[in-house]
Amino acid sequence: MTSAPRTLTVAALLVLATALAGCGDDTDDRADSAPSASAPVWATPAESTPPAAPSVTPSPGATPSGPPRTGRPTPPVTSEARPSRTPQFVMPTRSAGAPGARQVMDAFRAAKLPVSGVRDRSVDCGPNGAGLGCAELLVTDTVSVYVFPDEANAVNRADMWGADAYRKGTVVLSYLGTTTSTEQRRRYEAVLADLG
Repeated sequence: MTSAPRTLTVAALLVLATALAGCGDDTDDRADSAPSASAPVWATPAESTPPAAPSVTPSPGATPSGPPRTGRPTPPVTSEARPSRTPQFVMPTRSAGAPGARQVMDAFRAAKLPVSGVRDRSVDCGPNGAGLGCAELLVTDTVSVYVFPDEANAVNRADMWGADAYRKGTVVLSYLGTTTSTEQRRRYEAVLADLG
């Protein structure tokens, strides 16, 4: 009766030894060793470059020559050059005939409206700023003047700001973050409406 457990133990040890022999430290498994010339395709490291696709299409019925396929699809080889980096961003420009932010500010000054602390924040229009998509941006302590490249962008931005914005064409006046009174807002909006 003791021979059955011994046989089972010996069989288990043989299976374990066989399995561990397959997990040994072979030179082909090392990252710094080159694959041997006699190694099959499936045994070569994944870093090796895939074989080049043949340039001649085999005729139907012909047997393929060369190493067996590995099961991995090979991407098609293209001769066109890919751009090495993303193209540089080009700031949008205001549409022809639309008033510029500076022209709007000058009209506010002519109407004796407060425009103190004028700052050119057009850099915020692009992706390195707030990414607003505007063409021009001048900011004061009481109002901000945004000029967009088209009316669709201006409508979108004015709708987002709601009651804190006024739009005329491609120009949007924003009162976000200001304490501008309702009466003064009406005066700014009237000047913009008269610009054209």
